[in-house]
Amino acid sequence: MPLTSSAIANNLIRDVWRDNLEEEFEKIRQLIQTYNYVSIDTEFPGVVARPCGEFRSQNDYTYQLLKVNVDMLKIIQLGITLADEQGKHPKGPCTWQFNFKFSLQDDMFAQDSIDLLNRSGIQFKRHEDEGIDVQDFAELLIPSGLILVDAHFVSFHSLYDFGYLLKILTNRPMPNEEEEFFDLLTMYFPTVYDIKYLMKSCKTLKGGLQETADSLEIERIGSQHQAGSDSLLTSSTFFKMRHMYFEDCIDNEKYSGRLYGLGGCLMPHSQLDNRHHGQMVNHNDPETTICA
Repeated sequence: MPLTSSAIANNLIRDVWRDNLEEEFEKIRQLIQTYNYVSIDTEFPGVVARPCGEFRSQNDYTYQLLKVNVDMLKIIQLGITLADEQGKHPKGPCTWQFNFKFSLQDDMFAQDSIDLLNRSGIQFKRHEDEGIDVQDFAELLIPSGLILVDAHFVSFHSLYDFGYLLKILTNRPMPNEEEEFFDLLTMYFPTVYDIKYLMKSCKTLKGGLQETADSLEIERIGSQHQAGSDSLLTSSTFFKMRHMYFEDCIDNEKYSGRLYGLGGCLMPHSQLDNRHHGQMVNHNDPETTICA
């Protein structure tokens, strides 16, 4: 009897909470030497504020928008999928979905983003009760072999993904300037591919992750807008796109470390991925908005 899509997802995507965090990191440490293409995705509570003042350029505004929101908000999920250089995933679980501590009572969020995540199956009560503390996660991530080494990180439109990761790793607010942000990015993640940036060289590909995957005839495993499923889809999309459009070879000089949305490839705030925007909701005053 063939496995259902839900059963396949359960076999490939491992949910990580506070109680199995160390156990699952040990499995990742054992695999990362061979499976060193690391595809990531995050889920976070939207965009709740816009920066005020004068800005040197659209790039400067985009970065300050990123900074003010990452500084104010908390990550909800991180998905990590491992693959080898040929795009093959390890047998058994190849994706880890890290579920962080988050409270709808105490933490800021954009209501439309939370509504979308609720519909996608995010278990907010469990996040509050059993979620991972970001400091515990950072202590295990730093010596894991995932960062500060020659792993290849793969992402899709990932300014906010790396913003939250750098905030966790440094335990401090985002840098004030874009240049400092990219210095940190290069230090922790020496090789980064943003599929959305790569798509600039793929004339027939457009849209978000799901539309891109559909164009490449890649089937999703798991639920959209959950970080595990999205990171697994990101991994499969990258390798098929690399084969079809780049002859299985990405020019690191041209593409590595370039994130879509900064560095001359801008997207207006109104077109930001729909899971990441909305008005701020403060748990004390649902109508409050902030200009930071």
